[in-house]
Order: sequence, then C-alpha cells, then structure tokens
Amino acid sequence: MGCRSVVGPGAGLRFVLEDDLPMSDKSRDQKPSELPEHSPDIEFFWDPVCPFAWQTSRWLRRVAQLRGLTVDWRFINLSILNEERDYDNEFPEGYRESHDRGRRMLRVAAAVRAAEGAGAMDRLYRAFGETIWHREVDDGADFRADVATSDHLTQVLDRAGVDRLHADAAADPSWDAELRAETIEAVGRTGDDVGTPIITFGPPDGPSIFGPVISSVPETDEECLALYDATVTLCGFSTFSELKRSARPRLDLPVITGRPG
Repeated sequence: MGCRSVVGPGAGLRFVLEDDLPMSDKSRDQKPSELPEHSPDIEFFWDPVCPFAWQTSRWLRRVAQLRGLTVDWRFINLSILNEERDYDNEFPEGYRESHDRGRRMLRVAAAVRAAEGAGAMDRLYRAFGETIWHREVDDGADFRADVATSDHLTQVLDRAGVDRLHADAAADPSWDAELRAETIEAVGRTGDDVGTPIITFGPPDGPSIFGPVISSVPETDEECLALYDATVTLCGFSTFSELKRSARPRLDLPVITGRPG
C-alpha cells in the first residue's frame, strides 16, 4: 500500500496502491539538482498529486515543529516513475493526465526553488496541498479538472508568496531533467518498487523509507511523536523492509470526504 499513483476521476475515487511501479533505467547517470548547503535532519520526496504524501507531510511538519527538526522538501514525479508502464491497460482512466498534472506542478516547484532556494519549498508544497485537497467539490465532479491550470498555479504561487511568473515553467520541459534526477535518487535509496512519499532520516546516507502511509494525521502531539519514533526505529534496522496491511480508514481529506478539515 502507498501512493504509487493518484486518485481516479469522479465520485468513485480509486487508488492504484499495490502494483509495483519499476523505475526506468535510462538517465541514471544524471546528477540531482544542487542541494542547499545546510544539512537537514530529514529529506521528504513529494509529488503534489499524491494525497497520501500530503497526509504524511502534514504529520511530519507537526513532528518537525515539536522536535525542532529541519526538512528539505524534494521532488519525486509519478509521471517519470511510471513512464515505462502501459497507462491504457495498467491504470484507470485519467491517470496519465493526473500524473502529467503532477509534472506541471513540479516544474513550477523546480523553477521556484532555483529562484528562491530550497527554503521556499515548505510553503509552496503547503500551498499546493491546501488548494488541491482541502476544498469541497460537488458530488460526482472531477476535482482534478482545475489542478495545474494557469489559474490554479497562479493561486498557489500567490499563496506561497512567490512570483506569479514561475507559472510559465509548467509548460517548460527543460525542468524535467531535474525532476528525473531527483526521482532516480529517491528510489535509489529505497528500491524501485515504491512511490511517494519517500523519507530519508539523516540524509543523504541515513536510512530511507517509503511511507509511513497514513489516512489521517494522528490527533495528538503524543501520537505524532510515537509514530515518528517507531518509524525511525524500524528504519534503523538495515534488514527491515516492510510492514503492511490493506485494511485502512478512508483518506480524511475534504476533497474526498466532503467534510471541512
């Protein structure tokens, strides 16, 4: 289980969670983008179209605030991750378009990072997440219809306090090499049979994990910290790879539940 792809279209929201999505071998010699000079406590690889990554990021922000940890928000793109897959036969209708929307948003994120630095990624990712997942939509409506459009990107950039002109990067494929390099780096730390979120503790050489995959953010500070400590402990064992269960509550996000949150 985990966010290896994005929610399906329409009212009957579906997730492709179990299929392994191998990474292409091409362009593995590309180098990741230049990273900030400081050494963060955690690196978090995200694609804005993944609701599970968004939930995990909300939990991790809370932990970081409680523990005084620093987080670098880096990129992993589901469109690049899945480019060798047969979308017509292996994914529900609309997934190719959804993943392409993620690529457009991450191109914008890469442009913002180049201009503003890695420190801008926290508020930019927050702006993406809040405008995609924390809103209500009409029953049966495709909530993705306006995601990664020019209007949406402008709204996100305004919310993050950065130049609107970065929205033009959505249509600029020159940013894809950077997205590819970071996607390759992320799955290189965990293995190819994963998606997003990927977290590295004590990067770049510390342990990495795909997950934790959560449907909602733990309610209390104590629960958030307990989940964090358990995750770090498990990741510290080099022979540990997976705990898993498919039974889980529904994703607790307003765009899915219809409830404010």
